[in-house]
Amino acid sequence: MQKKIKIVETLLDALPFIREFYGKTIVIKYGGAAQIDERLKESFAIDITMLYMVGIKPVIVHGGGKRITEILNALNVKTEFRDGVRVTTKESIKIAEMVLSGEINKEIVNMLNQHGAKAIGINGKDMSFMKAKSLIGYTGEITSVNGVFLNKLLLENLIPVIAPIAAGESPTHPGYNINADTAASEIASSIGAKRVIFLTDTPGVLDKNKKLLSSLTKKEIDNLKADGTIAGGMIPKVDAALRAVEKGVEKAHIIDGRVEHSILLELLTSEGIGTEIKN
Repeated sequence: MQKKIKIVETLLDALPFIREFYGKTIVIKYGGAAQIDERLKESFAIDITMLYMVGIKPVIVHGGGKRITEILNALNVKTEFRDGVRVTTKESIKIAEMVLSGEINKEIVNMLNQHGAKAIGINGKDMSFMKAKSLIGYTGEITSVNGVFLNKLLLENLIPVIAPIAAGESPTHPGYNINADTAASEIASSIGAKRVIFLTDTPGVLDKNKKLLSSLTKKEIDNLKADGTIAGGMIPKVDAALRAVEKGVEKAHIIDGRVEHSILLELLTSEGIGTEIKN
């Protein structure tokens, strides 16, 4: 009986948060270990389906860099990184789209649909809803996102699962490979999302003693970047989070995707588990 009471208490603890987020849009950037480990993949699918079933509107933006590198290496196609950014060539953009839109996107869509959600897989070329220009080669910088199109999908009670490939400048252009963190940020602001969540392979933003910083503002982030506390791969994630909140998203969250049900723990519990960034 005590176990059953504990379950009810957990549900009651989540109720205020379900009420707060009901009918609201949450953008989730899905990547890292959560996208590779079978146990974590199942946990992710359950979390998204749970949000969907209680009236919250999830939008998934996924990466796939490790898998792209695997395929490029298997095909003996050279891959290069500059300042942490993949230099996508005309040859490798076709492979990136094949992996992201074909393999990874459809796997996520199938997982969600198997759990009872209604997911649809798209990339930026669909309705040309996400356009870009060259940043480095065929690695792109987003120039526009058609939020109206995405919101129409949400009105149809669908979960958009978005591969970060953007349309190019002409009908014959093969498109651009987009950083998934950047894509999630721009998409969140374009559709008026309440929150954007970045799944990572760290607990969140850490201080110099490796302790979690549960909440940060722009000023605090600037100071942490200046003294080297925020460095390396965390910089683009924090920058993407800041861009989102500066463009109207209420809060951004950087959380540990290696923790089972991390999304539910961050959104629907009092304590949360990661770092929230607010304007």
